[in-house]
Amino acid sequence: MTTALDYTSMFRLDGRRAVVLGAGSGIGREAAQALAAQGAEVICADLDLTSAARTAEKCDPAATALELDVLDRRALAEAAEQLGAVDVLVLTAGTHVRKRLLDYSGEEFDRVVGLNLRGAFDVIRAFGGPMAARGRGSIIGFSSMRAVTLEPGQGVYSASKAGVTQLLRAAATEFGPSGVRVNAIAPGIVETPLTAQIMAEPDWYRAYAEKSVLNRWARPEELAGAVVYLASDAASFVTGAVLAVDGGWTVADGRFEPPAT
Repeated sequence: MTTALDYTSMFRLDGRRAVVLGAGSGIGREAAQALAAQGAEVICADLDLTSAARTAEKCDPAATALELDVLDRRALAEAAEQLGAVDVLVLTAGTHVRKRLLDYSGEEFDRVVGLNLRGAFDVIRAFGGPMAARGRGSIIGFSSMRAVTLEPGQGVYSASKAGVTQLLRAAATEFGPSGVRVNAIAPGIVETPLTAQIMAEPDWYRAYAEKSVLNRWARPEELAGAVVYLASDAASFVTGAVLAVDGGWTVADGRFEPPAT
């Protein structure tokens, strides 16, 4: 027999422990603060401990900072064990090298795919296994609109994010019977350190803003609501989903506006 959902508190996360990987800046920082605002106990994890600590200070007295390298599989396993019961896992860590395929080096390919795809694989395994054993949990990973639409110079990044999407969907099918939900968020163009190269070029910045049907870039905090939603009971029957938060980028067919008649 199911229990009726309390609409007055369905976004609340009181009594739940959330780990945010990549919490030191950008979307991860805002996600951590949003989860804490809804009552979650938040562990702000990042390769940069100083940045993670700054985020923890912004969250809540109960929030803590953790230095964690997503590329260190042993450290991931140890963290998952030491933290104990984790109810919500958010993975925002990622990297990008903007070059055309013929200009890419093997080292650059390994760096992008290593962090974006292999890192996601190891994180899902390290934290998803214990969640499945406990019979509950929500894993939220960040894909990208670039998983489905791209431009020259973004091929490797796009491929890695398409892989992340499918990894998360695979985890949803495998962990679902154990009560663990797994979903992806696909942002559009967001003002973060990862997009600093584009933001520095006025023509690029303007062109990207115009491609969104909202005619602007997103701010990192505008992704936080999607994280809270997928972490909460409001999304209790949502798993294997890819939630686009792209300002309508992927719904619009080009930049040309035809006449109304």
